[in-house]
Amino acid sequence: MTDILIKGGTVVDGTGAPAYAADVRVKDGFIAEIAPGLAAAAGERVVDAKDCIVSPGFIEPHTHMDAVMWWQPDLDPLPGYGVSTVVIGNCGFTAAPVHADPEVRMEMVKIFSFFEEVAEKPFLDILPWDWSTWSEYRASMQAKCKVSTNIAGYAGHIAIRLAVMGMDAWDRAATPDEIRKMCALLEDAIDAGALGMSSNLMDHDSKDRPVPSLVADDAEWTALIGVLASRPGSQLQVILDTFFKLKAPEQMERLGNLCRGLGVRVQMAGAAGLLHFQDSIRDRMWEISEQQRQEGLDFWPSFAHVPPTTALNFFSSSSFAQANEYVWHEIVQAPTTEEKIALLQDEDFRARARDSWDNKAFRQSLVANPHMMLLMDSETGAGPLGLSLKDLAEQTGKHPSDALADWVLANGVGSIVNRVPHAMHFDKTVDLIRMSQTVANISDAGAHGQMLCGGGENILLITRFFRDKELTLEEAIHAQTGKQAEHFNFSDRGVIKPGYRADIAVFHLDEIEARPLKRVFDVPDGKGGFTWRFTRDAAPMRLTLVNGVPTFENGAFTGELPGEFVGPAIQKIAVAAA
Repeated sequence: MTDILIKGGTVVDGTGAPAYAADVRVKDGFIAEIAPGLAAAAGERVVDAKDCIVSPGFIEPHTHMDAVMWWQPDLDPLPGYGVSTVVIGNCGFTAAPVHADPEVRMEMVKIFSFFEEVAEKPFLDILPWDWSTWSEYRASMQAKCKVSTNIAGYAGHIAIRLAVMGMDAWDRAATPDEIRKMCALLEDAIDAGALGMSSNLMDHDSKDRPVPSLVADDAEWTALIGVLASRPGSQLQVILDTFFKLKAPEQMERLGNLCRGLGVRVQMAGAAGLLHFQDSIRDRMWEISEQQRQEGLDFWPSFAHVPPTTALNFFSSSSFAQANEYVWHEIVQAPTTEEKIALLQDEDFRARARDSWDNKAFRQSLVANPHMMLLMDSETGAGPLGLSLKDLAEQTGKHPSDALADWVLANGVGSIVNRVPHAMHFDKTVDLIRMSQTVANISDAGAHGQMLCGGGENILLITRFFRDKELTLEEAIHAQTGKQAEHFNFSDRGVIKPGYRADIAVFHLDEIEARPLKRVFDVPDGKGGFTWRFTRDAAPMRLTLVNGVPTFENGAFTGELPGEFVGPAIQKIAVAAA
């Protein structure tokens, strides 16, 4: 580890305070000194930061790197975007704890593979699976999985249910004994450094089954929340249904009733209601949020600051199933190109697909809005390209489902349909970023690799919101550094301050952009070869430091993997046995 003096920069310290000119000295992985005009010490490396911003390293609060980090330790493209810490284990999906039965373990892998579109074969083959509890999982990660950023993670409610109940987790409420075992697993996780528990009140799987956490009754929830209450500093993260059946308002009220008086911090993903199709529930969600704030509930809405830029493919996409269009999902599930083609040509399939498209698909979904489906990326080049599915259907006089089937047959099942991003309330987004109890920069990085990238969208808080004068630079940086550290109860990072970890980003405002998506073929396919994922070129940072070690410099990833496991500052309160 080389001691570093960052000279001549403008420090934006992550607290929201005004920027100031100063040098920053890094020693033994920590920030040692901040002052103007510091002289270089013997053996100290000097980094010229003239005309650059020096900020804390950025925190990615919602990723699904749980599996990906084992085969992609650089976590590309995050080092090039100044990211120094990522949070894994979101949405109730985690690799631990895990049941001893391989069939049940496989169920957790299938959940990841379907919902987060993470390659199944390397997930099974590359991870060592030498754990059953979350504490054992952390020990294995620390020993065997070196990565470019620091890692913090939740224990997932779905994983906890499956670890205790096996396959019954999908179908029924837990018994009192099973609930006690779940609580013991959650205690083990938090005591080993987990952020708390993540859960999911939205998703249905490829067979249209509600995920196991949706089956949990109030007795189970009360007991698990009690574990969190006994460990102040931990938290509950919950994915609300703001996309499919739009049940978020009643879910928010249920969480308020379950947590009232307990002091538990809750991060509610989706509660912001920023997309236009959520307008029917947005005002009610905002009313509930305001009531809960006035009550003193420690509830934090979390949200993306831009609508996701996504693509739909015919090999791994969950988009059809999550649109409640399970007939077209048969194309995704068909294992070979030949079987996909046979289905697309089959008249029975086409009839069922038209009916499902018209009568079952969620009205806010991509399928029900063919004007948002852009035919841009052809495997064969046959075309037509550059128009929407709605336009193609009208030009050919066909049902949109049939028009899509014909287009895929002509252009190849390896073709991609891009989507127009959902319309978004950017004025509300700015208001939320400025609020004290919100979590911005939700990106889903590491998931849906053939649908989106996510990584790098953090920089849009600067390039879009600051450059458009909607946020000050201090607000844009605070939203992804000090504010995140406060939310997750990280006590030693997120701020440029002596004694804090030297997680630092140095960048020039005129050089950085969120670069466009591109395909790279570096994901193990489990057959000795590689498949593709979306990524993007670096912003770039001039320098990214993680624990004082450069991970990005001179326009490229350095190859260093200095990330450490990060846990929150937790207190433990003794509680009487139930």
